[in-house]
Amino acid sequence: MAKVEESSKNFSLKEYPFPTEEIPRLSINNPETDRRIAAGLPVVIEDSRLVQSALHWDLDYLQENIGDGKFTVYKSKNKRFQYFDDKKIDSNKNFQKPMEHLDLTFPEFVNKLKTAKPGKDRVYLQQALNEGVGKRIVADFLGFNWSWVTEQQKKNKFGPLTSNLLLIGMEGNVTPAHYDEQENFFTQIRGYKRFILFHPDRQSQFKCMYPYPTYHPCDRQNQVDFDNPDYKKFPKFKDAKGYETVVGPGDILYLPMYWWHHVESLPDYGHTISVTFWYKAGPIGNIVYPLTPQQKVSMMRNIEKMIHQALNDPDEVPEFMQNMVLGRYTEPPA
Repeated sequence: MAKVEESSKNFSLKEYPFPTEEIPRLSINNPETDRRIAAGLPVVIEDSRLVQSALHWDLDYLQENIGDGKFTVYKSKNKRFQYFDDKKIDSNKNFQKPMEHLDLTFPEFVNKLKTAKPGKDRVYLQQALNEGVGKRIVADFLGFNWSWVTEQQKKNKFGPLTSNLLLIGMEGNVTPAHYDEQENFFTQIRGYKRFILFHPDRQSQFKCMYPYPTYHPCDRQNQVDFDNPDYKKFPKFKDAKGYETVVGPGDILYLPMYWWHHVESLPDYGHTISVTFWYKAGPIGNIVYPLTPQQKVSMMRNIEKMIHQALNDPDEVPEFMQNMVLGRYTEPPA
C-alpha cells in the first residue's frame, strides 16, 4: 500500500502500477506557494482559511439551510463517476453512458446517500452554489477568504470566476483521470480525498494518458483503467509518472489548468464535501517561446476540433489523422 501524509495523518492507499511523488504542502505565507501558483504547478495550502466559514457544513446543516430547489446528482452502478458531454452523444452511436443524471431535492439526495448499499448504485452531488441557496449558506459563502483568492486571480492574470461547485460524494467514489480547461482552487470541507496528478507535458506525460478524441462524449477523459490497464492497447501508460496528495478539511489544492487528475474519496472517513473555485484562462498576451505544455495541449485540441468540423464525420477522423502523420512524423528523425 502507498503511504501519503496529510498534516498529522498517515494514509494507507491503494497502489497503482506507476510511481508518484508527493505534492508539496505549504503555508499560505511561504513564498514558494506563490511561486508554484505563478508557475502553474500544483500545491496544497494548509492554512489559507479560504472556506473556514463553511467547515461546520454537514448533511444536516445543509439539508436545513441549502434551499428547496433541485440539485444535480449523478448515479453510478460502480465507484467510477466519469464525466460525459450530452451534446456529443448523437455523433457517437454506440456510446454507453457511464453514469445517470438525476435532478433531486437535497433531502432526496441525502436519503439515497444514506441508504445506498455497498456494491449497488452510488450517488455524487455536483451543484453550483448560486442565488437559490438559503440565507445561512449565503452568509457562510460571503465569509470565505475572498481577499486571498481574488488576489491570486489578479496576480496570476486568471480570467473571471465562473463557478463555485459544491461536491458531495460517498466514500469510495472515484472520478477517473481527466483534465479541465480552467484554473481551480479545490477546497476540502469534510472527509478526505486523494488526488493523483499528471503533468500536461506532451513529451513526457500527455502521451501516456490516452485522452478520448475531442468529438467523443468523454473528451478530456483518460481511456486507461487504472485498476486494470491494458498495456497492449495503451503501451505508453507504462511510462506514466504522477504526483499525489490527500486533502482534508481546510486544505486547498491548486489544480492548474490542463493537469490530469484522478480523484478518490477515501473509504473509512465517511462522505466528502468539497467546494471548487473555477477561473477561466487569462487573456493571451505576447507569445513567448518555448510554448508552455498547456499552450501545446490547447493547440492540439484546436487542430483536432478543426479537422473534425471540416470532415463533418467522426468516422473519418482516425484515418485522416493517421494518414497525415504516417511515414512523415512516425519515424525517428534522421
